[in-house]
Amino acid sequence: MLRIVRKRNLSGRIIGFCLLTMISVDVLAQSPDNLPLNEHLKPFAPYIGKTWRGTSTDSTNAIHDVSRWERALNGQAIRILHSVNEGEYGGETIITWDSEKESLIFYYFTTAGFYTHGTITIDGDQFISHEIVTGNQNGITEVKGIGKILPDGRLSSSSQYFQNGAWVDGHAFIYQEYPDAEVVFQ
Repeated sequence: MLRIVRKRNLSGRIIGFCLLTMISVDVLAQSPDNLPLNEHLKPFAPYIGKTWRGTSTDSTNAIHDVSRWERALNGQAIRILHSVNEGEYGGETIITWDSEKESLIFYYFTTAGFYTHGTITIDGDQFISHEIVTGNQNGITEVKGIGKILPDGRLSSSSQYFQNGAWVDGHAFIYQEYPDAEVVFQ
């Protein structure tokens, strides 16, 4: 009788192990890369689930930016967290599809206390953003940006600001995937 109990116990352990393994494989198979994403957000798929570290192209002012792209809201949005120079500045962006406007839209909230909202258009291999700025203390009221993945897998990003009544060059960064980089907020 004791042997039968042990066999049942061993069988239960094997069944439990098999179930646990199947659940684990199913969860692992649904990595952010494999989970559903709104059709309109699919052009951003190469960025999702990755952390990027960028360096400004301005050699006189070394700025480092770390950004983490994530699938959000069951694939109906993309969330981007970023921080500059170990948390001196940072922000969070949510990108989603607006079916009424038939456009990609986004909101960006910053540690500097201002926020923006805007639209994104896809043009070939690049995405172009136009945003309205609210509450910026430096006189910036609009931003235009262009981003794209370069042939070597790096990401380029550049912008222009509408500041004090004129368009001026903003930032320009070249990013590379950097899995160990962390977004830091102070």
